[in-house]
Amino acid sequence: MNLSDSWAARRPVTARVSAAEAVLADLRAAITSGELAVGERLPSEASLATRHGVSRSVIREALRSCHALGLTETKSGLGTFVISDSIARDLDFGNYAANELVEARPHVEIPAAGWAAQRHSAEDLAALRGLAGQMRDEDDPLVWVSLDAQFHALIARTSRNRVFESVVVDIREALTRQSETLNLVAGRQQRSNDEHDRIVDGIESRSYEVAAKAMAEHLDAVRVALESVVGEAYSADRS
Repeated sequence: MNLSDSWAARRPVTARVSAAEAVLADLRAAITSGELAVGERLPSEASLATRHGVSRSVIREALRSCHALGLTETKSGLGTFVISDSIARDLDFGNYAANELVEARPHVEIPAAGWAAQRHSAEDLAALRGLAGQMRDEDDPLVWVSLDAQFHALIARTSRNRVFESVVVDIREALTRQSETLNLVAGRQQRSNDEHDRIVDGIESRSYEVAAKAMAEHLDAVRVALESVVGEAYSADRS
């Protein structure tokens, strides 16, 4: 039995958080403390699932966020390895980095929300309200992030601007990964629900300015959450 397997064999002490949050926090603590050293292969998904008493889908969710934070890398056929003991300065969400999303989204999603306010139909508004309600009632974090991506895509489609719609569709997977990670690391889900409700209210008002402002505030909150995650890592590096 190697060191990572012996670590996985011991049950962790966890707070009252979601299963994936607990797994991610456990992995982060082991990696940043050096218990799981840089260059070491992580235990198998089966071992991690046994350690936490959760399904492999929960383990995969936590591992995706570990990768996004720059802590691990998965090599096909070999497993997942620790590549850093500190969070990266820019988070990786697949095809796009966090900084790229932060820079680009306001130029697309703020005007998309504004035009959606002026151009939406009753059916569009009902669909947006329905998605926002589903997210508020959803307990499964993986389903929630999928609904979140659908919500933003629907706003772009409702803008009746195919450029906005195409861009949001293109970044959809990255948005899903970003939401997944921020929900686990920064507890964003409930706050996002509140912000989404305000966006729908803005669109319903038919005021470009009100809807655009609501989207701008949502994107700014996401930016602050991302900066807090990276800032935490930066502070840890300097201490």
